[in-house]
Amino acid sequence: MATRHLYVVRHGAADPFGELTDVGERQAHLLGRRLAQLPVDAVWHSPLPRAARTARILAEYLPDAAVGEAPELVDHVPHVPTDVPPAWAGFFDGYDPEEAAAGARVAEALTARFARPADTEVHEVLVTHAYQVAWLVRDALGAPPARWLAMSCGNTALTVIQHWSGTLPSLLLYNDMSHLPAELRWTGFGPGTRP
Repeated sequence: MATRHLYVVRHGAADPFGELTDVGERQAHLLGRRLAQLPVDAVWHSPLPRAARTARILAEYLPDAAVGEAPELVDHVPHVPTDVPPAWAGFFDGYDPEEAAAGARVAEALTARFARPADTEVHEVLVTHAYQVAWLVRDALGAPPARWLAMSCGNTALTVIQHWSGTLPSLLLYNDMSHLPAELRWTGFGPGTRP
């Protein structure tokens, strides 16, 4: 049975200009060491600099993997709910229908390309952004579109999804940061208590 193994990661910690910080570089190297044990065929990344740089670092540990840009992985809002939860009202304030439709088209392209079984066994790393990780997890679980709002992930946290031929996808791992020391975990989140 052919399986698409997706290793979905958020880019390393970045500065306000979208470039990896020293912390983000360290996170990416540690993730690369973790992924080096896997038979990765390809590393796909968002066109944004923070994701592209993370992918280049991962490629140092995955010399046999092809590396390429995938425009579907770009940072975008995948779905704007009809009834916006109060906690998100400020985020969606001023978001017009054209922007929402454009985001929905990119989200559809993302799932059409990656959230499906492959013709052959394939292992792919997707270096993307928090909303896209949440969207792919939501899709794998068959959850309603608005469910992406309550999911987030840390920088270089690992999520693993398997798409099998003839059956439903499996979510094997979500937001795993075990490759990071405590001081590099939970970056990319707002303030709060973390386990």
